[in-house]
Amino acid sequence: MSEKPCGAYFFAFFENFFVPILTSGGVAGVAYPSLIARTFSAVMITALCFQRKNEVFYRCKWIFRWNVDFMKQILKIAIPNGMENGVFQLVKVALSSIVALFGTYQIAANGVAQSIWSLAALAGVAMGPVFITVIGQCMGNGDTDAADHYFKRLTRITLLISSAWNLLIFLLTPFFMKFYALQPETKRLVIWLVLIHNVFNAAAYPFSGALSNGLRAAGDVKFTMYVSVISTIAVRLLLSWLLGIVLKMGVIGIAIAMVCDWSIRAVIFFWRQKSGKWKTFQVI
Repeated sequence: MSEKPCGAYFFAFFENFFVPILTSGGVAGVAYPSLIARTFSAVMITALCFQRKNEVFYRCKWIFRWNVDFMKQILKIAIPNGMENGVFQLVKVALSSIVALFGTYQIAANGVAQSIWSLAALAGVAMGPVFITVIGQCMGNGDTDAADHYFKRLTRITLLISSAWNLLIFLLTPFFMKFYALQPETKRLVIWLVLIHNVFNAAAYPFSGALSNGLRAAGDVKFTMYVSVISTIAVRLLLSWLLGIVLKMGVIGIAIAMVCDWSIRAVIFFWRQKSGKWKTFQVI
């Protein structure tokens, strides 16, 4: 999965998990809490960015200042990352169309499972900004040895936290499903989907997600973009079609395609980090 900030996953979980519990007004009942959650997030983050007690903060006179050289430095990182996220969102739309072809109980199971996935992913996603901050500061100081040290240390921490968190969420899954009116067959499918997701979210996502943020912070943005885009299309999308439709595995096939995407990216990004080629880049 392309990587979102931790706050984005919190509000995605709020929208997907609590909305069915708190609302019963159809589409409008789901839309209003989503709007409120996103508006609250935007206002609070913007207000925090203007606080002068922060090491880095907004100033009104800087917002519309035009610095071409500085803009180029930012866009060298922002454009590849934006393209990566854009492709991911397009693939999500395509996968939603594939899921819509399956039976009602599979569609319901996939919706519930994705709500729980959003919660299970929080641990790994929360470590992404940590990699960006720590590795970025090390590379900004020109200390590649420290960056290499923290790559290893943060990866171990991420694996430990993700494993414990995903295990906890899996154990709580039967409790979560009490909030949904599901048939026994659908509940069993949700359990399998959560199990597949959580095992690989604990084992593979720390490398395909959090570690890749460290590579981006080091300036290795084009490589991560190419790998993520190709893997998302060639593995996640095409394999979902093959397993889900051709081999008639349904949403289980789509979940397997997702974790295969993570696993392939994890191997490639781990190799990239070990190769040390990211040490040759300079962002600032």
